[in-house]
Amino acid sequence: MTVSHHVRVHRSDEELAREDQLAWKIAEVAVDPVAVEPAVVDMIVNRIIDNAAVAAASLTRAPVSSARAQALDHPVSRGGAGASVFGVTDRTSPEWAAWANGVAVRELDYHDTFLAADYSHPGDNIPPILAVAQHVGADGAALVRGLATGYEIQIDLVRAICLHKHKIDHVAHLGPSAAAGIGTLLGLDTATIYQAVGQALHTTTATRQSRKGEISTWKAHAPAFAGKLAVEAVDRAMRGETSPNPIYEGEDGVIAWLLDGPDAAYTVPLPAPGEPKRGILDSYTKEHSAEYQAQAWIDLARKLHGEHPELLDSANVESIVLHTSHHTHYVIGSGANDPQKYDPTASRETLDHSIPYIFAVALQDGGWHHVDSYTPERAARPDTVALWQRITTAEDAEWTRRYHSEDPAEKAFGGRVEIRMADGSTIVDEIAVADAHPLGARPFAREDYIRKFRILAEPVLEPAEIERFLDLAQRLPQLTADEVRELNIVARDGVIASAPNPRGLF
Repeated sequence: MTVSHHVRVHRSDEELAREDQLAWKIAEVAVDPVAVEPAVVDMIVNRIIDNAAVAAASLTRAPVSSARAQALDHPVSRGGAGASVFGVTDRTSPEWAAWANGVAVRELDYHDTFLAADYSHPGDNIPPILAVAQHVGADGAALVRGLATGYEIQIDLVRAICLHKHKIDHVAHLGPSAAAGIGTLLGLDTATIYQAVGQALHTTTATRQSRKGEISTWKAHAPAFAGKLAVEAVDRAMRGETSPNPIYEGEDGVIAWLLDGPDAAYTVPLPAPGEPKRGILDSYTKEHSAEYQAQAWIDLARKLHGEHPELLDSANVESIVLHTSHHTHYVIGSGANDPQKYDPTASRETLDHSIPYIFAVALQDGGWHHVDSYTPERAARPDTVALWQRITTAEDAEWTRRYHSEDPAEKAFGGRVEIRMADGSTIVDEIAVADAHPLGARPFAREDYIRKFRILAEPVLEPAEIERFLDLAQRLPQLTADEVRELNIVARDGVIASAPNPRGLF
């Protein structure tokens, strides 16, 4: 059964024992040798395929090219064989591979998600944990155990601790989870993982300005940076270095000064000793390349596209109001008060966090494309701009309640749309979850992950490379250390050469 850990701020003179600290409890979960259940193994395979799919689609994009160039400017470190970098056969030091691959996975906002008290993309755990596995020569079974821990810890933290309320970026939950997952992978002891978790948290707290206003290319780099720092934190902890403590509960710690303050308390659920790590099963991936809270709205828009052709002419529409949750309204809706969300010249990163834009395009096009839906020409189309400016969001208490519900049967990420037509008539419809959600109209299964991979990889990988990777990924628990080192995608000739190759300090 799950154990709920009470976490509060302690004065320095209270001398909170390390065994009672959240970082230690996380480390205890990481060292628990409990077997990984078959359903969890299958989902880990799905998410490795999913990460590779979205990385393939981003190989030639500028932020990914920049991160890859930085990584390849660093040699393999002395402690192992190095780790692979998406798109190439070269290897680099594991922390730099985690960096490059983390940016590639995150660039298109197209991989898995878990939403509760806070946000997360738990697939961001895969690049750093896989990079370390390749570097040290871990086999597939060890990699599975490490990834099960990474997913479990991040999802458990996201269930309990809201960072967004205090404008702290959600990757502050990723540093500790990746460090814990690496600890499991390497078979480290509790004390060492405890120090690594503390260091990873301490170095990965940053403000949420990276997801506000005109959103920059740093959005893709933020989780990669957290993964890189997690690898470095583990290295330092293995060398005997210690971390600030209590990192969560200290009177000058994260909770007291970055979160709910000195009087705060949280209840964090973690698996009991011997309880399987099932957190990954509560997460879900994306069918569409956009912020997760837009997924259901895209599906509703394409449904309305087919049922109401009169909506395709913006002149027929007076206004559209999306009644939705607090998070959707204030993060990607008009409640954010970001004029950039209505700007046809805004960056791609801004547009994928603008539900008014996304709903307008999906309604007119009857679907969504990870490239075509974001082009400057598409964003500037006059009839789209006209419709876009008439779309607003409104918080609805019931949709907010459902968003935060712990009952999977009623937890929802959609809402109700009310469309007022120019002739005075109205169209009203609603959707609770995306079609690809486990409770949606078409839940994603292995064949869907594979189809997504093929669609995104075919333009940049040779057919034989696609089959080679899919074969390896689907045999994950049985892979030898040498096979784990080949768990990568290599672009066809000319693809990487066509990408930007920026030069910097390194």
